[in-house]
Amino acid sequence: MSVDETGTEHGDAGADEPGWDVDPDDESGAAVVAAVGRQLKAWREAAGLRAGEFGAAIGCGEDQIYKVEGGRRIPRPELLDRADSVLGADGKLAAMKQDVAEVRYPKKIRDLASVEAKAVEIAAYVAHGLHGLLQTPGHARALFEARQPSYSQDEVERMVAARMARQSIFERSPAPALSFVQEESALRRPIGGTMEWRRQLERLLEIGQLRNVTLQVMPTHREAHPGMDGDIDVLKFRDGSAVGRSYGAFGGRRVTDAKQLRILELRYGTIRAVALTPRETLALIEQMLGET
Repeated sequence: MSVDETGTEHGDAGADEPGWDVDPDDESGAAVVAAVGRQLKAWREAAGLRAGEFGAAIGCGEDQIYKVEGGRRIPRPELLDRADSVLGADGKLAAMKQDVAEVRYPKKIRDLASVEAKAVEIAAYVAHGLHGLLQTPGHARALFEARQPSYSQDEVERMVAARMARQSIFERSPAPALSFVQEESALRRPIGGTMEWRRQLERLLEIGQLRNVTLQVMPTHREAHPGMDGDIDVLKFRDGSAVGRSYGAFGGRRVTDAKQLRILELRYGTIRAVALTPRETLALIEQMLGET
């Protein structure tokens, strides 16, 4: 089965597609998929349809139906829409699309996205590479494909989709205050090739001009600064609580203690003071684009 740009399925209806296998280590996700599968099977049997007949009616192979009903395969949203129509479920099956869309992504990414979605402020310094919220799909894909030991293509596509889903934070209303400091070297590395590099730089220009975003670059020629030990993240929430993490402090653990958070904020504030201003940063990115 192949999928075009619109997500429409074509070809062998019984073939598996990347990104829709159930992660056996994700107990909560597997439970959701199993529950959806049981509901689908109950509606099919109530309609008096065999798995093969049902699959033919919605454009899927019999084996695919058995996998979905058995909780071994995450059903695509299109499958649930067609199943809802064929089985006369009046929206009950289609309503499960949001549940299965979320569990498609790895649990650790879902947890991270959930925390980010609740934050009213995010401050992040990245010592190596670009922050996940700033990456283009091509940039992220090239990074995952370069990992050793290597990911399967299924895993690559799943991780890319999860990373892109996190970027819905830029569309939130009210918009959170987002601050990023990136090392200049990360912007100069042509991840994914020249064209993808250009797309990434153009994406940074777009993000850097958002009113709720502060984007700064740490020039390579700067001397030592408090971020040399590793990344720093501080997220603040509406109720006044916060969580922070730095690989160079507190054993890399997440911290919520006020004193420890102040230390991370002090380090991040010093990093921002040493980095280029947002205006200087955008000028540098435009210069890089002109050089590619």
